[in-house]
Amino acid sequence: MEHRITEIAPAGPPEDPLRDWPEALRREFAEHQYSGCVGNLLVSETERCRVWHLHLPPGGWLTFHRHVLDYFWTTTTRGIARGFYQDGRIVDVHHYPGETRHFRHGQGEYFVHGIKNVGDTDLVFVTVEFLPGDNPAIDIPDSARLSFPSTLA
Repeated sequence: MEHRITEIAPAGPPEDPLRDWPEALRREFAEHQYSGCVGNLLVSETERCRVWHLHLPPGGWLTFHRHVLDYFWTTTTRGIARGFYQDGRIVDVHHYPGETRHFRHGQGEYFVHGIKNVGDTDLVFVTVEFLPGDNPAIDIPDSARLSFPSTLA
């Protein structure tokens, strides 16, 4: 299987990297660029790691979020994810089942992106962030955490 990346738009100019994005996308970036929600749902958290699920149906969108911790992701499905990056780049990444990528963020390092499913299949990822890291972990709102019903039917 091949990890293929197709550039849709190059990085923008350093003085205004998002210059060529639509205004609504620029506003969404400004609003969410400090979010630590790197998936749809935080399903587990310990003092050593956070485990996220990400499910994007065709046309689905995960808004902008910031990666500051060392992490890896793996996907269980094939599909095409369009990434919108803080430097203005837009790329399509062709994923395959079992694909896994590892990332490291040293002190002060981070990246911000949003993801849209531009393929015709559901995209399913599991992301594991490692705690503690060289950077402080970003607080996660309770609304992003798996909740359990108070009573079982």
